[in-house]
Amino acid sequence: MNLRSAARGFLAFLLSVPVLQGDGDWRVTYSSSNVCALRGSMDYLSCTYEYPENVQYRPTTVRGLWFTKVSNKLPVDLEHDTDYTGRVENSCGLVKCIESRCHGTCTLRIKDLRQSDSAVYKFRFTTNQPGGEYTGDPGVKLSVTDLQVKVSFHYPTVLTLAELECHSRCGLAGDPPYIWFRNGLYVGQGVNYRANILSGNSYLCAVEGYKHLRSPLVYAPKTPSVTVNPSGEIEEGSSVTLSCSSDANPAANYTWFKVITAYSSTELKQGPQLHFGSILSSDSGQYYCVVQTELRAKSESIYVTVKYGPKQTSVLSSPSGQIVEGSSVTLSCSSDANPAANYTWFKDNQPLLWEPSQPHTFPSVHPEDRGTYHCHAENKYGHLNSNSLFLDVQYAPKTPSLTMSPSGGIEEGSSVTLSCSSDANPAADYTWFKEHEVSVKESRQKYIITNITSELEGNYYCQAHNAIGLHDSPFLLIKVCVQCLKVVTSSWTTTVAVRTIVVFLATILLLVFLWMRRKRAARKACGQEGRPDTIEELLHVPVYENVSALTNRWAPAAQREPIEEQDGHHCAIIHTSHSENQEVTRWLAGSRVQSDQTDEGQGTDRDGRNLRVVSNVKSTPQSVNQ
Repeated sequence: MNLRSAARGFLAFLLSVPVLQGDGDWRVTYSSSNVCALRGSMDYLSCTYEYPENVQYRPTTVRGLWFTKVSNKLPVDLEHDTDYTGRVENSCGLVKCIESRCHGTCTLRIKDLRQSDSAVYKFRFTTNQPGGEYTGDPGVKLSVTDLQVKVSFHYPTVLTLAELECHSRCGLAGDPPYIWFRNGLYVGQGVNYRANILSGNSYLCAVEGYKHLRSPLVYAPKTPSVTVNPSGEIEEGSSVTLSCSSDANPAANYTWFKVITAYSSTELKQGPQLHFGSILSSDSGQYYCVVQTELRAKSESIYVTVKYGPKQTSVLSSPSGQIVEGSSVTLSCSSDANPAANYTWFKDNQPLLWEPSQPHTFPSVHPEDRGTYHCHAENKYGHLNSNSLFLDVQYAPKTPSLTMSPSGGIEEGSSVTLSCSSDANPAADYTWFKEHEVSVKESRQKYIITNITSELEGNYYCQAHNAIGLHDSPFLLIKVCVQCLKVVTSSWTTTVAVRTIVVFLATILLLVFLWMRRKRAARKACGQEGRPDTIEELLHVPVYENVSALTNRWAPAAQREPIEEQDGHHCAIIHTSHSENQEVTRWLAGSRVQSDQTDEGQGTDRDGRNLRVVSNVKSTPQSVNQ
């Protein structure tokens, strides 16, 4: 097969079976009813014609032509049509007549096909017989088309990865070898070509060996640019617009995408702008636009960061569930916020001095860490409290404490109640034991013994236990006695007597101390005077205000003088001989003193002894009633 035959085989595709058109014994048979050919290629239309032989007009002459137009009801031969000048050639074979039937073939060759060559082509033959003309209807439909590059995008994760297919609208017969060009340079062979389209690139396909039979160019638009308005910091609730622009010819279509993962995106909308009337925190992310003509171009990504106050603030405990004393526990506070929030911790609504942005760890949790915790998240755009989390620290019972009622000695036949208590979480259960006995006495917090006997005395203890652990109490001694009440009464009486004696003695000592102190103070106030053989004694006379007043009372009225005041003290000095001291003292205590002198006078006692009285007492002047 020569090159022309091969080209003819794949540049034209017969779309129907041969068409037989006849009128009685006159007929035209076309090899196909529809032919599709590439622009710029060469194509062939062929037919077979038949007619009856008439021996009277031998030898028969035949003339055939191809036409697409009619002028004055006559067909216009393509070889004379100016639109086909130099591009068409009709060739017919010899006519053969067999058994009164004559037949022949004709082929029309059209080269450098044009889009305007698309038409219905008919064949007409004329013989030398009378009425020997015939046109074969309906003819052959020729469609002239370009090679086309069909673009498909089968990879949603890579939006610019395209599948290019070289094809014709009507298809071509056989399996023609196609070649591909990018920016005018050969890049591959085959019906399909896969390419990651870059901005500004152009692609076309052609028939190998016929580079002039090529598709139109397909262009990738230039890389679009993306802007955001307003620029700078974007706060939740504000209005934001993203704009995409590209210098594309022909005009491009725009599509907006948001990146979901590194390998996937979601399509948002079409159009050069993406508008957020009231932007949300969930709108934060990476956006880009894709511009598409025949091919696509992807913009650079733009990041939209929405600022907002804390949301969904929560407190978590790790581990969760049961927390036992001594274990490690971490409390963490989390919040959806941009920028990241600072945290303040609270226990039972009281602030804690913990790190503001870090989880807090109890390396060894204690019972006193038990409580209700929450955190407060805050940034410049708002604040929010978290949920409350109750940290329930469970621990084994602490050392139990015991009490007994009544306390002290227990009288035989009475009732006694033992009580046990222990700090534990969960609350403890209690079991009572007696020393040196293995049997359980009681399994409750209180142990009541009624009608106690001496056989029941001894050391008792309780055991506090819960799911975490157990702890035994110290011993509690129960002493049973027969006459505890009398002993207690006697002891109480003795105690009262001893206390009474102690109080009495203390009172006596206090009075003596006060008397001596008063005497010492009075001596300093009054001073001393008299002869060497005279004893001066300071006497306080409770019956009279002072001795001067007494002697003044004994004196005649004309000789009485006012009593002087000296330091606010009242005292009397009595001078007497040594032999008379004892008598004077006794007399003053039991008798009235009589004298006719004012300041210094003589007097006699009831036994006739002389007595000299000196008044040296200062007091507030006062009258003495006669």
